[in-house]
Amino acid sequence: MASRKGYQSYRVSFDFYITSAVKYLLIANLAVFILQEFIYVYAGAIPEHKFEMWFGLVPSGWKALRIWQPFTYMFLHSTRDIFHIVMNMLMLWMFGRELELVWGRDRFLRYYFLTGVGAGLLNLIVKNVPLFWGNLPQEIPTIGASGAIFGILIACALLFPDRRVYVIPIPVPIKMRTVVAIMAVVTFLGTLGIGEGSVSHICHLGGMLVGYLYLRRDSYLYRLRNEVSDWKYQRNRKRFEVYINKHKNDPPSRPDRWVN
Repeated sequence: MASRKGYQSYRVSFDFYITSAVKYLLIANLAVFILQEFIYVYAGAIPEHKFEMWFGLVPSGWKALRIWQPFTYMFLHSTRDIFHIVMNMLMLWMFGRELELVWGRDRFLRYYFLTGVGAGLLNLIVKNVPLFWGNLPQEIPTIGASGAIFGILIACALLFPDRRVYVIPIPVPIKMRTVVAIMAVVTFLGTLGIGEGSVSHICHLGGMLVGYLYLRRDSYLYRLRNEVSDWKYQRNRKRFEVYINKHKNDPPSRPDRWVN
């Protein structure tokens, strides 16, 4: 069917396929969420909170050598808000499978945990800043896979910048890079205290930052290498010019032998 002149048409598809790594991550997150619900229903809110304090990302966890927390916090979600896990898993399924198709399972999993753990470490650093002024940080655990999810979003914006997506309730398609840019601005404003206070905007921004630096690392390394090479070239050129100017009036040296 031909489209009318002056109008653009977009294909809307509903593909419900799932890739292997995304499937395993969905199963792991849902299994931990069911465990949290089981503890909350049958043991109460206090044991469930202790579970989050033990496996969530707590600012003082590094003092007790709970080195697993920057990894395990990604699999915990709020049992009070079902949309927390629903939105994270929906975005993991929608955008994560696209990256896995391009990168493969192993590379996708490495990137997922790199951005998630990196976001967690940045969150710990920021939350422990009050220690420099003699104040104790708030012992509120951070939970959720949002750091890794935002890492996936920044990767999609870099790999598929012109791909159009629909954002509810906006009825028109928007480019992926535009959507991620808006989310980055909202997340940055959230770190300044604007917006929902229970959302860890630091983890969101950290996941995007770690993902961006990781994906653009080659360009930075090449630029650094070229700058160092240019600096060495300019330094050797100046040394050569100094040497030539210093010895330009010297008589030519006598050869020690003749070559025929």
